[in-house]
Amino acid sequence: MNRTGPTPLRIALLDDHTVVRHALLELLGEAPDFRVVGAFASSRELMAALRTAPAELLLVDFVLAPGDIDGLNLIRVLSTRFPDSKILVVSGHYNPATIALALRAGARGFVGKNQPLSDIVGAIRTVARGHTYLNPALKVEFSYLLSDAAVQDDTAAVAVSDVEQDAFIGLSPREREVLQCCLNGLSVTQIAEKYGRSVKTISTQKHAAFRKLGIRNDNELFKMHRQVGLS
Repeated sequence: MNRTGPTPLRIALLDDHTVVRHALLELLGEAPDFRVVGAFASSRELMAALRTAPAELLLVDFVLAPGDIDGLNLIRVLSTRFPDSKILVVSGHYNPATIALALRAGARGFVGKNQPLSDIVGAIRTVARGHTYLNPALKVEFSYLLSDAAVQDDTAAVAVSDVEQDAFIGLSPREREVLQCCLNGLSVTQIAEKYGRSVKTISTQKHAAFRKLGIRNDNELFKMHRQVGLS
């Protein structure tokens, strides 16, 4: 809902890094129009708390600890289970494609962790008013990307489970894992951080998978994704 009264905005935080959570708690605690109702290290903790202590805005990291739900699937689950909560994504590494997919999945804004902390406060207020927040420096590039049919098509941002279809049988388990993350909107750098591998290793696995599938880029991966009916 859009805010019209003086009641502080109820905010819940999700980030698996303790230092980040504490920094955000300190930052948001200084704003009289904010009230942080919880700060959580895992999606399970967040969702359990939201059932009894709802929040109007969820400030969530895009890439969480290995084994936790994150990326586009996290956004979709939160949007489905808590439709009254607006989602603002925070990420240390991001690109226009990731942002576009996150917004398609249900996020109301995207903030880079390399932006000034004051930008997060402004982004929260923007989203709380019912608007979408984007880093002004990305707006031109983002608008160009949204003209791409592969990103504009809603089916390019569907949830992805294990990659088990016949077309992917020739891939190694790690190649499948990398492609699944790509389909969930994660960049090579984000995948490397998630699984504790080098960027070079992830890039090599991604391109090896592309060669085996006979595709050349992410757009062709999304098109194959739709054609084989991954879900």
